[in-house]
Amino acid sequence: MANKTHSFTSLNAFSALLLDYLAEKPALQEFYGNGPLLANFKEQISEKKSFPSSSRAVLQTVLTEQYAAIGAEMPSVDLRDENTFTVTTGHQLNIYTGPLYVIYKLISTINLARKLQKEYPSQRFVPIYWMATEDHDFEEINHFFAFGTKYEWNTPQKGAVGRFNLSDFPRIPFRNEIFDKAYSEGKTLSEAVRMYMHALFGAHGLVCLDADDARLKSIFAPIMEADLMHQVHEPIVRATTEKLESLGYKTQVAARPVNLFRLTENDRIRLEKGDSVEMTDASPNVILRPLYQETILPNLAYIGGPAEVAYWLQLKGIFDLHQVPFPILLPRNFAIVKTQKQAERAEKLGLSLADLFKNELTLRRDFVAGRTSHQLDTANETNALEPILAELAQRAKAIDPTLEASVLAEQARWTKGLERLAKKMKRAEERNQGDEVRQVLGLKEALFPAGEWQERHTNFLEFASDHPKFIVDLLKTFDPLHFEFYEITL
Repeated sequence: MANKTHSFTSLNAFSALLLDYLAEKPALQEFYGNGPLLANFKEQISEKKSFPSSSRAVLQTVLTEQYAAIGAEMPSVDLRDENTFTVTTGHQLNIYTGPLYVIYKLISTINLARKLQKEYPSQRFVPIYWMATEDHDFEEINHFFAFGTKYEWNTPQKGAVGRFNLSDFPRIPFRNEIFDKAYSEGKTLSEAVRMYMHALFGAHGLVCLDADDARLKSIFAPIMEADLMHQVHEPIVRATTEKLESLGYKTQVAARPVNLFRLTENDRIRLEKGDSVEMTDASPNVILRPLYQETILPNLAYIGGPAEVAYWLQLKGIFDLHQVPFPILLPRNFAIVKTQKQAERAEKLGLSLADLFKNELTLRRDFVAGRTSHQLDTANETNALEPILAELAQRAKAIDPTLEASVLAEQARWTKGLERLAKKMKRAEERNQGDEVRQVLGLKEALFPAGEWQERHTNFLEFASDHPKFIVDLLKTFDPLHFEFYEITL
């Protein structure tokens, strides 16, 4: 597995908010605690030392029971130890892991734990996958794409997706022992995901946590009560959001007066001011979920995508309110994976990764312009006409002031005519380069299927089927603190 990396700025594909956060721009520093540097984990560890031993004990018990429910032992860690800390990523329960970037998030998290273990050997660091079992956006997770095909699970079940039973889970045409076992033996979607994640990553130390547990909710109950009874979080998040937007940044989430749902057996119902609910039956929304995570985990860092980093930056105020340490935010690793044949074709065509990030129209136009020996635009002719027509307009105006408008109208007509001629020449040259243009567009479609980033569309099995060591090789390749885009060739 060969690789090279590219700066985020060179690809023109990442938000200003993420880039400025990684650059630690002073204007953003009030929105987070410790910045995304390895050296800052020393202070982060110190801040999290106060994590209650009682919460550690509950967490260890819950995790042990959850793994026992699938007939497995969790990786050998003891979260009751005050010198043991977690680093976390979270994601929905996509079937068959969903798109590639879910794998990238998990690998980034595992590698961060390993890196911290080397840097701070007197502590223990555990990579955590926060399973979004209480999420209800089933349409976002009920499918995956592999080998040019969309595989989908349709079910009438409603509510928290982690509780869905698998009685109507579809038979996927291609066989895979890990997933076949998970979906046939797991009683719920949550169990199935834990089973296949444990099979894929358990040996690398990944621990999967389902926070839909009454004992964990009890730890978080006072904060949920403050939200339900006194609506304390919405004004804080709103004020932070307004500050970020005043700096020109795009924000991701909006708080509500009440940021909780009630979980029932078959539904997830939004709570409103004045409602009542047992806190163990409540479910935090996107605003409170990060705070829930940091309340029940001895956690140091959260690894997420650009949108996740952005919405966490809206939330520091509510962490401060409850005196919960704000974690170090790290973007996950990003990558595009090419076959050797695709890499050779890109090199032959002279295409860089930055070229492939362009939209199809721009890519085609720039490719043709870069390879032609002809002058395809008419800018020189347009510029040459301007002084001639300006002089003509003055002469006509001297004879009759109303003639100036006629000259200007002719100028507009001639300019448009030259632009039309330039478009015709470009289309003609594109036809001349037809074979190469088709290869360019074919490569673009292969690496950006359906117009999406590969990592947001394609399932990892598309690569792992021919490269069984795909995950292991990614673990060796990615560096969670190297904030650049990986271009990988298999």
